[in-house]
Amino acid sequence: MSPTEQILQLFRDFLPLLATLAIVVFALVVANRILQRRRLHSPNATFHLQLAIVALGIAGVLAIIVVLPVDDSLRGDLLGVIGILLSAAIALSSTTFIGNMMAGIMLRTVKSARPGDFITVADVTGRITEMDLLHTEIQTEFRDLVTVPNLYLVTQPLKVVRASGTIIAADVTLGYDVHRERIVELLSAAAGQAGLEDGFVHVRELGDFSVSYRVAGLLKDVESLISARSRLREAMLDSLHEGGVEIVSPTFMNTRAVGDGPLFIPEAAPTAAPAPQPNAEDVAFDKAEEAASIEKIRKSIEALDAELAAVEDGDGASEARAALQARREGLIAELQAAEKAKEAQEREE
Repeated sequence: MSPTEQILQLFRDFLPLLATLAIVVFALVVANRILQRRRLHSPNATFHLQLAIVALGIAGVLAIIVVLPVDDSLRGDLLGVIGILLSAAIALSSTTFIGNMMAGIMLRTVKSARPGDFITVADVTGRITEMDLLHTEIQTEFRDLVTVPNLYLVTQPLKVVRASGTIIAADVTLGYDVHRERIVELLSAAAGQAGLEDGFVHVRELGDFSVSYRVAGLLKDVESLISARSRLREAMLDSLHEGGVEIVSPTFMNTRAVGDGPLFIPEAAPTAAPAPQPNAEDVAFDKAEEAASIEKIRKSIEALDAELAAVEDGDGASEARAALQARREGLIAELQAAEKAKEAQEREE
């Protein structure tokens, strides 16, 4: 066989492999572009993009092995090795890459948390900024970003603050010299002043020198969770002091010479309005707030899509569809602007 014929034969042998490689690369590029466009309309687009790329990659590897110019026995051995590796990866999924992937799928399926939600897992508390296939990013109250593997989230108790409201509480210990009903009255008033609904007071413990009380109430605006906790304690201080109730430690109360002297309550604050302070949530959760805003727009788009699908043919149907479509286009424009602002902020950081 001449050298030219050998080259042609070699080309014929490797032509299926080259064609398969081109098809796999083309499929990955097209899938990436399609899913990137859908990213503006679906809250799970990033997750779907990552999952689809992984699935296409595995399928591409299998297709390449099938068309390799080797004998059938070697091809079978290669496919067997791939099967063994996949089985081993799944068997060891509790501590591997596959484990985090499975955990990410579980989190998306259960839908227990979404970007923007307040969560607590182990000793990490904050708001979710991103949920990817392998990890979840959480922004803490100190504005730091914590990356948590998805496997950790599904193996630890996960507490999610409900968007409809949560109960916040604060404890205080007071002496036995003040009647319980008086304390309940003052602390209930403090809960109302702090903006809490359905406030209540519980007696937590009867100590040797003091009584432990807990005041709690329903907070509807969960986005101000941190500030609301501070406001509750401020209102407790003001209410108890204005009611003539001392807040001092049991040791102090039992070692001082108690007489008819003045009570240990600070003097009344000046009547001038205090200087305004920045909202802690606006400073701490800037990235989480952006994620929550984007998530809300996406949910609104999904709701409009459902309304468009539910519109029946008849009188006024075209006008209703046009109005819904106009609202949808406006939301898509808002979403694109929010996505660009988020990407610009990430590049600056």
